[in-house]
Amino acid sequence: MRPTDLTLAEGLEALDKREISAVELTQSFLDAIERLNPRLNAYITVTGEAALADAAASDARRAKGEARALDGIPLGIKDLFCTEGTRTTAGSNILGGFVPPYESTVSANLKRDGAVFLGKLNLDEFAMGSSNQTSAFGPVENPWSRANDPEKRLVPGGSSGGSAAAVAARLAMGATATDTGGSIRQPAAFCGIAGIKPTYGRCSRWGIVAFASSLDQAGPVARTVEDNAILLRSMAGHDPKDSTSANLPVPDFQAAVGRGVKGLRIGVPAEYRLDGLAPEIAALWDQGLDWLRAEGAEIVPISLPHAQYALPTYYVVAPAEASSNLARYDGVRFGLRENGSDLKDLYERTRARGFGAEVRRRIMIGTYVLSAGYYDAYYLKAQKVRALIRRDFELAWGKVDAIVTPATPSAAFAMDEKQDDPVTMYLNDVFTVTANLAGLPGLAVPAGLDGQGLPLGLQVIGRAFDEETVFAVGGAIERAAGFTAKPGMMA
Repeated sequence: MRPTDLTLAEGLEALDKREISAVELTQSFLDAIERLNPRLNAYITVTGEAALADAAASDARRAKGEARALDGIPLGIKDLFCTEGTRTTAGSNILGGFVPPYESTVSANLKRDGAVFLGKLNLDEFAMGSSNQTSAFGPVENPWSRANDPEKRLVPGGSSGGSAAAVAARLAMGATATDTGGSIRQPAAFCGIAGIKPTYGRCSRWGIVAFASSLDQAGPVARTVEDNAILLRSMAGHDPKDSTSANLPVPDFQAAVGRGVKGLRIGVPAEYRLDGLAPEIAALWDQGLDWLRAEGAEIVPISLPHAQYALPTYYVVAPAEASSNLARYDGVRFGLRENGSDLKDLYERTRARGFGAEVRRRIMIGTYVLSAGYYDAYYLKAQKVRALIRRDFELAWGKVDAIVTPATPSAAFAMDEKQDDPVTMYLNDVFTVTANLAGLPGLAVPAGLDGQGLPLGLQVIGRAFDEETVFAVGGAIERAAGFTAKPGMMA
């Protein structure tokens, strides 16, 4: 087996047994990046020299018997996480030359545990997008392709498309990602890997470039549910620098993956049976429920009556918070500056040149819904609907232990299919945004292929801070599905 084919758990075992060194493992991934990244464009910045130095330090610790939880594991870091001394762009021109003098808490936790950072991964600009085509550094290509049209270039999903494509193509063993409306789960499903958005507050947001502060949450993507559990344990934990960080113990998520679903009640929301849902998505959903029933779970029909309003609610709340968060990029304190005739002219020129079209669109929407005369009609009403969506879930938890739904309404689409229709693009998040509005954990698990040989995923939603049950259900789906298909483009 090639080193890049090892899962993260297998990599740790191989390192412990001295079957491979951290330097050899890291070099294998750097070689793969050199070969495939010019086509996939998953990495914006590759930090090969630093990665090999960190890998050598890891080998030295292991030789002294001082190995840590992730020692020697090569990871990619979404370019939304600030990394001390390494350029952090958020996929935007306005931060194109920004080198943070500090480290985000999540990436610092991974470093603390011995992980080796291969570089910074591409993303939709400021994490705004469902296809990874809005990055100022060019689109990312999905390593999968359609069986009947292999030349058609497909999107990896967004905004964590660089993270998902890199892991699927074996350019990293795992990666950090963020999820504001589905940006971990949707690209994971499109690329045939697993990804979890943990409960809001489980991972610190300190040092992550903000998009929508009440929705953003960091999480991992990796090839297996177990690998996600290993990474999340390292990433999570209380951080006094983030006032929304939960001061709760971090469980052993890895132990939960194999504990089974016997006796669990699995909810199936009627409102997710959308008109026009693709038959193969519906069939995979039913198959997933049959797998869980066969393992001893009880399938329980439930209702989430306000779920139908989740997408419009999200596209009021998220742009409103984005318009406020992105006000700081004015050419005075951060990144790009375009000089003007006066201060107002400097602001206008800097923001017009620094932001791409999708970011400008969302800033305009957000500014509109927060403006005098429209605040009550849009933003305040959206917050009230959000409270009703959260209450729907609270009522559901009286009947079920977890909820299973499709992860996305379709398989990966082509780069030229939806980009000119933002509303159609926004519909990609229809199954994922409710978990963000309610602050709940959601896990995407690869479970099958569509008629064109593209991966499809199922989503597991759980109670707040009950990622263990989410991992248990996800692990059961993964074992039953036996998903072994691989993308055509792989190191």
